[in-house]
Formats: sequence, C-alpha cells, structure tokens
Amino acid sequence: MPYSLVLNLLPLSPIFPGYSQGKHLHALFLNIVSHCDRELGKYLHEQKTNKAFTISPLQVRGYRGKVTGDSNLEKSPFSKGGFRGDKIQYQHKKPIPANTPCWWRISLLDESLFGKLTQLWLNINPEKPWHLGSADLKIASILGTSQPNQPWANAIPYDRLYQEASDINNKFTFSFATPTTFGKGKYNNSLPTPESIFRSLRKRWNKYSNIEITETELALESLFPSYFNIRTEVISDYSKSKLIGCVGDISYQAFGNIDSQQIKYLNTLADYALYCGMGKKTTMGMGMVRRL
Repeated sequence: MPYSLVLNLLPLSPIFPGYSQGKHLHALFLNIVSHCDRELGKYLHEQKTNKAFTISPLQVRGYRGKVTGDSNLEKSPFSKGGFRGDKIQYQHKKPIPANTPCWWRISLLDESLFGKLTQLWLNINPEKPWHLGSADLKIASILGTSQPNQPWANAIPYDRLYQEASDINNKFTFSFATPTTFGKGKYNNSLPTPESIFRSLRKRWNKYSNIEITETELALESLFPSYFNIRTEVISDYSKSKLIGCVGDISYQAFGNIDSQQIKYLNTLADYALYCGMGKKTTMGMGMVRRL
C-alpha cells in the first residue's frame, strides 16, 4: 500500500537556504526513521537503488507564488486558508522565518515501512524538536488522507489503485512539480517522453505491488503528446554537479490499436505517480509529480 503523507511543521528558528531541500531533508527523514527503528534507518541509508520512499522540498504554507524555484517569502502571503497545491517551491533564496507554518511531503511505497513507523504516526510529540541544519522544528500533525486543500496527501492499497484505474480514459496529463530528470546510460535526459515516464513508473510499481505489468502491455508506441507547457531548471543542491530537470505540465494521448486492458495499465501507472514520483533522486526532492 503506497502512502503520500504530509507533515505539518513549525520551525522554532530560521531555516537558512540550502537546508530546505535535498540531502538535509533526506537526512532528517532518516533521523525520524532511526528514532522509531534504528536498524531500519541504517538499512534505508545503505540502500542504493529502488528506495521505498520519496521526499519533497520544504514548503511554506500559504505560498501562492509563480511555479518557480525562487521563493520570495516577503511577497508570499501567509494565510490560514491553506495554499495552492500546484505551487511547489523547490529552491529558497531567503531564510524561512521562525514560526512560519510549513509542510513536507513524504511518500512510502512499502507497506512494511509504514508499519514500522507506526510509533511515530500514533504518538506524535508536538513538543519534540527535530534538527534541520542549525534550526529546530516541530511536527504539528501528519495528514495521510485526501484533503480538499492538500492534493499531495493520500493512501490507497495497490490492488484498489489497479481496480479503480479507468480502462477507457486515453489521456494522461502529468504535472512536474519539482525538477525531474531521467537516467539514460551514463547521462541524464530531462525531456519527459512516454518511454521515460512509464518505464520509471512501471519499475517502481513492479517492485512494490503484487500486480506485474510488462512493458509490452503498455503500448507506449501509441502515445503522442497532445499538450505541453514545460521548461528546464538547473538544480545544484542534489549532487556534487548541477542537474538539469524538467518542470511544468505535459499531456499524452493514446491513439490507434490499443485495447482496454492496455489503457487500464497506463491509467494505473499514471495514478501511481503521486506516490512514487519519476526519474532520479526522488529521495532528494526531485521528480515530485502528480497526475492532473
């Protein structure tokens, strides 16, 4: 069962640029896991491929700026009414002030991983500080079900996700909320093609679900772009070298000789994108994608 969990956070001191994304949030997640299960935290730290979780960059609640990597906190309204869920900040150039409500998305692809963290979900200590760089922050609450103003929170069993997938909807629209890049041999490719999108989703689906989907069952040759509004962004925090990723929206539509079962498989994987993300470094905040 995949989970997309949103943690509502409150920093007790300013969070400086660079600590609100990438390796620092990755380390914070492993510290939270180790607090519940030290051996599990060590295992996840040493795991090299097909990791069973993803994280998002740190988000300021109420941010309604443009879809850009540069968050301007002075101009961003902070309202109690929530936020625009499609406006994701993936880089901060200014400190996040103390006592600024924030949220952070963590997705878990393995049911057993969620179960081992039950202690955290059931016994949140809102007074316990967690360290993020030089800042301390508190976990105020954790959302695990769909919310009207929070499209990134949800959970659904793998079997039900497959059963509820449409077998007639032949259009697949994805929103790349944080820079996304796909591995291609020794290099990276930031252009989201049908092959790169659905192969990435299928790899994670087959790893963690009990319903295997083969590539021949996807009929990727039948998918053609019907709309795109995408651009590239350069990210420098996720590795020693800079990475180029894609952000924006793109739609693909199936044409030609494709049967209902193949469409159902495509819809299953498209719906799964919310949980598993796409491409490289999803455990560092890249590849945060959802279907529109």
